Amino acid sequence: MNVAPLLVELLTEELPPKALERLSRTFAETLCALLREDGFVPADGRFTAFGTPRRLAVLIEGVAAQAPDKAQTVLGPAVGAGLDREGRPTPALLGFAKKQGVGVDALVRAQGAKGEQFAYEAVVPGGALDRTLDLHVCDALRRLPVPKVMRWGAGEAEFVRPAHGLVMLHGDRVVPGEVLGLASGRTTRGHRFLCAGDIALRHAEDYERDLADKGRVIARFDRRRVRIRELLRAHAGGADIAADDALLDEVTALVEWPAVYDGHFEKAFLEVPQECLTLTMRQNQKYFPLVDGQGRLLNRFLLVANMETPHPRDIIHGNERVLRARLADAKFFYDQDRRIPLADRVPALEAVVYHHKLGSQLARAERLERLAGAIALELGAAAGPASRAGRLAKADLLTGMVGEFPELQGVMGMHYARHDGEPEVVARAIEAHYRPRFAGDALPADAVGGAVALADKLDTLAGIWGIGLRPTGDKDPFALRRAALGVVRILVEHALPLDCVALLRLARGATARRGSPRTPCPACTSSSWSACAPTCASATSPPTRSNRWSASARPASTSSSRGSRRCARSAACPKPRAWPPRTNASATSCKVAAARGRQVRRRAAVRDCRARAARGFARG
Repeated sequence: MNVAPLLVELLTEELPPKALERLSRTFAETLCALLREDGFVPADGRFTAFGTPRRLAVLIEGVAAQAPDKAQTVLGPAVGAGLDREGRPTPALLGFAKKQGVGVDALVRAQGAKGEQFAYEAVVPGGALDRTLDLHVCDALRRLPVPKVMRWGAGEAEFVRPAHGLVMLHGDRVVPGEVLGLASGRTTRGHRFLCAGDIALRHAEDYERDLADKGRVIARFDRRRVRIRELLRAHAGGADIAADDALLDEVTALVEWPAVYDGHFEKAFLEVPQECLTLTMRQNQKYFPLVDGQGRLLNRFLLVANMETPHPRDIIHGNERVLRARLADAKFFYDQDRRIPLADRVPALEAVVYHHKLGSQLARAERLERLAGAIALELGAAAGPASRAGRLAKADLLTGMVGEFPELQGVMGMHYARHDGEPEVVARAIEAHYRPRFAGDALPADAVGGAVALADKLDTLAGIWGIGLRPTGDKDPFALRRAALGVVRILVEHALPLDCVALLRLARGATARRGSPRTPCPACTSSSWSACAPTCASATSPPTRSNRWSASARPASTSSSRGSRRCARSAACPKPRAWPPRTNASATSCKVAAARGRQVRRRAAVRDCRARAARGFARG
């Protein structure tokens, strides 16, 4: 049996960098599993996955050119059904033997699901690698986790990127086949600029060495990542690198022969909060910012290029020029945003819809203001700073910096609050109210920040869950699970003396008593409750339509008589008016009346729809 290593490589255009590692690993695992099922690869067969921006490849050890024969037992009818009373074969047994192409004498008896059955023990010859390899490669490519595929040229082939070359080598022999309209061969390509021409592979085992020596390509993803990390540490000197593994993985998927260079930018840009600078460097330019021992950003950065040259001046200068424009944009947004204080941006939140059933962001800010103050009192903290932070928490959504970088929500609010002269505890709470953002993230450090964070998450849970948008097994668009886990983490890890059920009831009450942007104030003639809120600060929010007549939604009465029942905040309202008097009708009568009203409205809507349709047909 001819056993040799098998190399399969697919040359493509630049693959998606964030998915390269997963694509290369999945392709190698799937192809090896398919060959193992057919017997070409032993159960303990090893493989090596390769992945670069322009190729997916795998090297599988110990692949046989011919799969071994397999013994196969085919079960037939039961013994009782295959023989009659005199022991002669029945038509069922004769038909089974004919189907297998043998006589009845060639059948044996075996234990099966029906007890003792007639069976035929056949030997299935193993398949040839030359006949099945291209089919397995096509199957492995179809199973890749690719969300979208594309076509190219005049063919019908589909893949995540156009394919331009195929290598299938079994030892030193080319395995014939066709994949994505490409015929197999032994020729591959090296670096786009550093390689002089195509590389002819003599043996499958020479693949990684020939690509590194002749093609200037580090084919293995993990080795390329280790090389980049070593170069970054060497160029950083005594500074620390302000980047995570996700950026390192993405940069590794963008280069084939990495080289690291040191760049600089003007110190004047350091006036901008370093979160903005590091985010634009990492997200837009894929650079690695450098910080000192105290965590302060330096005016240096490291860039990973796909070309090694003894004179990198032009590469460094070009990247510095591009970064200078990016940082200038960030500084412009920062300077413009500071012209308007956060407190002056809060009324503009009226125009930002949080949810059409839950009102605007201004209504949400007002709910956070009340909830945060109430929770802070339960924690024994000052309610004033918590309420102030809750009111300003969403104001940075209207800033240009957050519009450019949504990831900076809360962070920019903290910096702008400090610039406006807000207390430090308020500024920190604005940033902390989003925590924890993800699993393992830090929690709010003080009671005020914890109160605002709990208020934000509880308002999300009570509001979104209350209008029926509950998460399913595969969908959670409003991140209710993350909000619930954040509440649990804050309560448990800080050992707060709060009742979770009571907090949810408090948040539900605030959501149920909210006023939509168009809900008239029940205590005055203002057409918008949000506009009336500053003058009616001591009043209770108006009830929603769904529970307007419930006892829990009615404000406290100032008098026991029905005629003098008034809004609880009528004293502070410029134009007080009587609250709708309580009726003596029973709850059942109210339900019947509401049902009749809904039925009348539905009928009116149907009549109106039919009338519009009739007018449309008349015009036609």
